Amino acid sequence: MGAELLGPEQAQPDDVVLAWEGRDVIAVRLPQLSDSLDHILAALERRHGMPLAELDRKAKQSVVRTLEARGAFSVRHGVETVAGALGVSRFTVYNYLNREHSPKGE
Repeated sequence: MGAELLGPEQAQPDDVVLAWEGRDVIAVRLPQLSDSLDHILAALERRHGMPLAELDRKAKQSVVRTLEARGAFSVRHGVETVAGALGVSRFTVYNYLNREHSPKGE
């Protein structure tokens, strides 16, 4: 997901320092959530073998479900970022999300 490995002496307060037998050995700097969303979108493109904007509607809906499960829409501007990657409007992304949450048959 784009984490960076650093020496423990380079660790900042938000980094995760890993210790082995009581000694700090490495620090892990996790990416910002917005960077993670870009990595997730790139991975989904690789999985589908084409740009997400070229997928059919059903596949795009599946991508939105996957992204929702991974917390993509809790990221600031997540809907806009996903809409751009899918080549659809924000309204369409919200429709896909609402469709997923509505009772079957509606």
